[in-house]
Amino acid sequence: MKKPFLERLLDDRPIICDGAMGTMLDLYEYPEQPRCIHNLLNPDIVARIHREYIEAGAEIIETNTFDANRFRLEFYHLQDKIKEINRAGVEIAKSVAGDDVYVAGSIGPTGKLIEPLGKIKIQQVKDVIKEQAEILISEGVDLIILETFVSLNELDAAIEAVKEISDKIPLIAQKTFPEDGAILATDFPIEVVKHIKGKGVTVVGSNCTVGPQRMFSIIKSMYQDDVILSAQPAAGIPTLVDGRSVYHASPEYLATYAKQLVEAGVKIIGACCGSTPSHIRAIANAVKDLRLKKPKIEIKVKEQGQVETQQERGSKAEVVVLEAESSNFAKKIGKKFLTTVELDIPRGLDISSVIEGAKYLKENGIDAVNITDGARARFRMDPVAISHLVQTKTGIETITHITCRDRNLIGLQGLLLGAWALGVKNILAITGDPTKIGDFPQATTVGDVDSIGLIKILRNMNHGLDAVGNTIGEPTHFLIACAANPTAQNLDYEISRLEKKVEAGAQIVFTQPLYEIQTLELFIKKIEHLKIPVMLGVLPLRSYKHAEFLHNEVPGINIPAWVREKLFLARDDAGKVGIEIASQFLKEAKPLVQGVYLLPPFKKYHIAIEILQKI
Repeated sequence: MKKPFLERLLDDRPIICDGAMGTMLDLYEYPEQPRCIHNLLNPDIVARIHREYIEAGAEIIETNTFDANRFRLEFYHLQDKIKEINRAGVEIAKSVAGDDVYVAGSIGPTGKLIEPLGKIKIQQVKDVIKEQAEILISEGVDLIILETFVSLNELDAAIEAVKEISDKIPLIAQKTFPEDGAILATDFPIEVVKHIKGKGVTVVGSNCTVGPQRMFSIIKSMYQDDVILSAQPAAGIPTLVDGRSVYHASPEYLATYAKQLVEAGVKIIGACCGSTPSHIRAIANAVKDLRLKKPKIEIKVKEQGQVETQQERGSKAEVVVLEAESSNFAKKIGKKFLTTVELDIPRGLDISSVIEGAKYLKENGIDAVNITDGARARFRMDPVAISHLVQTKTGIETITHITCRDRNLIGLQGLLLGAWALGVKNILAITGDPTKIGDFPQATTVGDVDSIGLIKILRNMNHGLDAVGNTIGEPTHFLIACAANPTAQNLDYEISRLEKKVEAGAQIVFTQPLYEIQTLELFIKKIEHLKIPVMLGVLPLRSYKHAEFLHNEVPGINIPAWVREKLFLARDDAGKVGIEIASQFLKEAKPLVQGVYLLPPFKKYHIAIEILQKI
C-alpha cells in the first residue's frame, strides 16, 4: 500500500517515474496523432505500456494525457472528446497502478504562442489548462505533473490554473531548457527554480529536449537545499528515420547519469522522449541503494491533504539598456528633428545604387536610411546584409525593416542576433505583405508571430533573453520601431494595435505616408496617451498616374481626392506640384512630430533634400 504522496516525498529514497509513452506507441506501431486518442482507440495498448513501466520499477506512471487539452485537440477536430479522453487516461492508469503506484495527471503546454508573441491570451491558456486539470483531479489522480513547458509565462499560467482548481493536489512543475551549454553556464537555471518554487509548487524540475549529460548540468545549476527536484531527460538527440524520431542513448548510459542526478539531489527520476521500460529498469537498478539528504523545506500535510511550503520567492533583476550601447539615431530622439529616407532596393546583387544613394543622403545631413525587407513580398537581398554594407561603406545609420513573413521563430531570432553582431541597431518590426501578392506567390507565408510578437522578441533580447525567456547572455540594445497607418479604415482598431505594440516594447512609430494635416492631428490626439515619438511618413507624388496607383493598388496608402485632382490638372508639372504638396504638408506637420520618414520615388533622393530645404 502506497503512502500519501507528500509523505513519500519526505523519506530519503529516490522515486522512479516512468518513461516515454509516444516512443512506446511508435514501437508498437500505433503512430496515430494525437497520442491521447489511444485512450479511446487502443486502451489495452496504453495499459500494457503502463504495466511494462511498473514492472521495470516505476513508482509513478503518467496518464496518457500530455496532449489532451482543448487547443491541441481542436487541431484534430476532437475538442468534443476532451472529457472522454482525459477520463479514460486516468481510468486506464489507475486500473494498472492499483494500490502501490502513484498516478500523475500529465498536462503539457497548449501548443499555442501567447500574446504578444502569438494571439492567445494568458487567460485563455489558464482556461484550457483548468479544464483539463479539473477532469484529471476529479477522476482521482494522486498528483499533477506539468511537463515540457518551454515558455516560463505559460508554465506560470498553468501553475495558477491548477492551483485554482485545487491547492491541495501535489504539483510537479517542469521547465524544458534548450540544448545550449552557454545558457547552462549562467545563473539562468537557478533563477528559473527560484521563480517556479515561488509559485508554491511541490516539486520543481526539468524534462525533455536535452539528454542525460545536459540534464545533469541543468540540475547541478538548479540545486538548492530548499527545493525538491525532478528530472526526466530525453534519451539523447534523435535522428529522423522514415519520418520517425529514433533515439540512440542506451539504457546503461541513461542509468549512469540517473545515478549522478540522484547524487546531485534529484528526488524524482525518470526519462522522457526516446526512453523505454528498459531505460527505466536500468535507472531503477542504478539508484535503488542511493539515499538523499532531506531537503531544507517544510512540508505540512493537513488532514485534507493541503500542501503548505515555506519558500523564499525569487525575482529576476531588470536589465537596464545602456545608452552608450544604443544607436546614435536612438540618442537623437527628442533632441532634434530627425530625418530618414527610404532607399530603393534593386533586384539582384548589384546594390551600387543603394550605396551611392546612402552616401549622397549622408552628405546632405540625413540621420538614417530605411532598408526595406522584401516590400510587397518581392525578392530582394536580405535587409541586414544590405544595412551592414551601407553602414560600413558610408557611415550612415540604417533603420532596418524586418518582416515576420519569411522566417520562423528560430530564423527571426538568429537574424536579430546577427544584426546586432554586425552593428545593425535600429529595427522596424513589420508583419509583412502576404507572399501571394509577390514574386513567388507559391511561397509559404510563415507568420509564427506578427509585428507585435517580433517587438516582444526584440524587447526580450534587450533584456538578455530569447522569445520564451531563456538567456542569450549579453543583452542587445536595439531601438525598437513599429509602423502605424493613420488613414486606416478602422482607425480605432489601428490604434488598439499600436497600443499593443507599445505595450510589447515599441519605442518609436513610423507612419504610412500622409497628405492632410487633419488626418495627422486626429492620429496624434488619439495616441497622445502612448507618449511615443512619431516619424511622419511623406511620399512625394510624381504624377497623377502614380497617385492613382498608390491609392488604388497599394495597401495602406490613402491619397485624398483633392491631391489626385491637383496632380491631374498639373499635367506635365505634376512632379513639381507633388513636391510642393509634400513640402507644405511637412511644414505644417513638423511641430506635431519628432521627425520625417521620406519615401522619394525611383531613387530620386534629391527630392527628399529639396523637400527638407523648403521647410
